[in-house]
Amino acid sequence: MPVEFLTQAQKERHGRFIDEPSPEQLARHFHFDDVDHTLIARKRGAHNRLGFAIQLGTVRHLGAFLPNPIDVPRPVVTYVGRQLHLDPSTSLLRYLERKQTRHAHCAEIRKVYGYHDFSDPAWRFRLSRWLYARTWLADERPGHLFDLATHWLRQRKVLLPGATTLTRLISQIRERASVRTWRRLAALPSDEQCAQLEALLEVPDGERRSPFDRLRRSPRRISSAAMRSALQRYRQLRHLGIRGLDFSSIPPGRLKALARYAATGWAPSIARMPDERRRATLVAFAYAYEAETLDDALDLLDLLITDIAASAKSLGVKKRLRTLHDLDKAALELADVCSVLLDEDCPDSEVRTVVFAKLSKEHLTAAVATTYAVARPPRQNYQPEMLERYQTVRRFLPHVLETVTFRAATAGKAVLEGIDYLARLEGRQRPKLDGAPLDVVDAGWKRLVIDKTGRVSQPAYTLCLLERLQDGLRRRDIY
Repeated sequence: MPVEFLTQAQKERHGRFIDEPSPEQLARHFHFDDVDHTLIARKRGAHNRLGFAIQLGTVRHLGAFLPNPIDVPRPVVTYVGRQLHLDPSTSLLRYLERKQTRHAHCAEIRKVYGYHDFSDPAWRFRLSRWLYARTWLADERPGHLFDLATHWLRQRKVLLPGATTLTRLISQIRERASVRTWRRLAALPSDEQCAQLEALLEVPDGERRSPFDRLRRSPRRISSAAMRSALQRYRQLRHLGIRGLDFSSIPPGRLKALARYAATGWAPSIARMPDERRRATLVAFAYAYEAETLDDALDLLDLLITDIAASAKSLGVKKRLRTLHDLDKAALELADVCSVLLDEDCPDSEVRTVVFAKLSKEHLTAAVATTYAVARPPRQNYQPEMLERYQTVRRFLPHVLETVTFRAATAGKAVLEGIDYLARLEGRQRPKLDGAPLDVVDAGWKRLVIDKTGRVSQPAYTLCLLERLQDGLRRRDIY
């Protein structure tokens, strides 16, 4: 574990002043009560009273004594001198003349105010135990642990050790927690699983990447082939059976941190690790990435369905633009004919005669047919054009139904029934969908899913179900 992890700012502010304390900090740490004033007044000489008071406020503020007790910002000296009614400019420098006096004052402050030395084995053990518990439960950054440790020491009136001492302790504790994690993870898989995990790091003959590198690579394209590849990644990791192991003794935070390292590390570096660490890293990777690859596949499924809907809409818009002239013509002809119905001067018995005089029966029939063919029902959002992408869906949907096991909340039960029904149809030649659950079919799809004879169209039903599946996944009704 690296020992040099502190930033320059952390090094500079550890146990010393780097800027002037705020008014709130001065009031909190350098304001003296009656007990403080009684103790300060016992010191002989103004310089000793001022120096003692500054050391008392300093240890409260910093958690440590300064090598040079008067090396404090000027506002501190002024604030303390004002409380003691002393002139700091004429008396403070004399406080540096006798080292024994300064040391005696430090010892008195430690005794009276209950400050402890970090070298005390009891306090070092307590800090180590507290740090180890945090490190074991969550792999926190060492710099963050350093700040937490200094705060812990100051709260308990333990004098801060040197920065190097504290960083070395944190590094040792993190090393112990890591070794414990590696040992436990490496002991989980069987010998067969270990061999399969080790094989992930080997580059097959004639290839440039190891299976480990390929498994870490997320889908880059939105296509049926990419969907099949994403599902293959998931199947390969699921086949290892790592999720079936007992991870109850491993904190999730440490497991995620190790998996995150495996996801970004260099495969040859992982291959050169000691046995326990390498196996632990591969186990954490397989555990985390089995869920990660499934999420990638479902995200890609969402993008594929969106792409199918978008392309259908684009195709529908183009068709509509091409036929808009015919629709306008038919609509105007029908409007001219319908105006006869609104003409109160035209007797009911002569309506048909007048209508056919305006427009022949053949033209009227053609206008009605054109209107039905071109105009869209209010709830139909380019579903007919989506049917033209059915063959694209067939390239990946069987793999989805075979690989992914969906679950549903109460609101998604109807969609889950439809998915299970389609999964049972796979492998049949020209299956009949007589028993298909129709609760998922909305008004926009109904005319396409169920024909005039009552038969259910498999392409239309499949596309309709995919839309409902996408909605369910987004609302978390399906998972």
